[in-house]
Amino acid sequence: MEYEKVSCLIIGGGPAGYTAAIYIARANITPVLYEGIQPGGQLTTTTDIENFPGFAEKIGGFELMEQMKKQALSFDADIRTGVVTSSDLSTTPYKVTIDGEKIIETDVLIIATGASAKYLGLPDEQKYAGMGVSACATCDGFFYRNKVVAVVGGGDTACEEALYLSRIVSQVYMIVRKPYLRAQKIIQDQVFCTPNIKILFEHNVVGLYGKDGVEGAHLVRRLGEPDEQKFDIAIDGLFLAIGHNPNSKVFTPWIETDEIGYIKTKPGTPLTNLPGIFAAGDVADPVYRQAIIAAASGAQAGIEAERYILSLKNGH
Repeated sequence: MEYEKVSCLIIGGGPAGYTAAIYIARANITPVLYEGIQPGGQLTTTTDIENFPGFAEKIGGFELMEQMKKQALSFDADIRTGVVTSSDLSTTPYKVTIDGEKIIETDVLIIATGASAKYLGLPDEQKYAGMGVSACATCDGFFYRNKVVAVVGGGDTACEEALYLSRIVSQVYMIVRKPYLRAQKIIQDQVFCTPNIKILFEHNVVGLYGKDGVEGAHLVRRLGEPDEQKFDIAIDGLFLAIGHNPNSKVFTPWIETDEIGYIKTKPGTPLTNLPGIFAAGDVADPVYRQAIIAAASGAQAGIEAERYILSLKNGH
């Protein structure tokens, strides 16, 4: 097994990880950043971004992440490709294994591994990724002005996404697997009172269709029951709101998380329960999941990491 000692290790190549690398590298500390299997993170699956400050014209998600990466590289950040396969954070220096073959030792670790949207597991979800399938209404809803969309899910997130979209689009279908909503009653009441939201209880999406993008969805009502019905609805976009999985599993034996797996941080900071370990971006954010907020938390993590490194040098 190969070993390497670094002053600061960043895991994750999305807006949080890249921003942390920019801040640390500008402080004349060379961070080592591992991008993982999806360099740029979830944002690379978003075609156009119109709500990231600084761009009067829309910018592609992949292009935005490339710009962040280039900026980090311009300050001599050491950006590599590799996946964390295990970790030992029981004592310092912390040990993180990359691809099962190399152990990186560090006293300062920034976890910016993001969260992955849960999908239904349909081949059509991949086929129409960025062409009508989205897991973020706040990110992509604007592109469906006065169009017809569907939201899959029946919890708080699904209801909030449907309410948000109802102010932009002409019609929202909520496709709910169960015969009831799981959201808080106050949010349910808002959904029921919104004229352009139609709830399809006991329905499942089994496929999508369309030539150059989503044009409709194949649905099944009361799947597996004697009165099962199959039919199609015409939609321009499908929004998945069935939850996210924070990519924290490899660190959870050591790092405190909530019941879902989001890393707990000291309120208003990126500080975790372990000294010298910071969390930034969606892996520690179950609420907002926005690139600008991930980048801001990456800046916080970078600043705190720099301060911690200086305190180690000064013997504090």
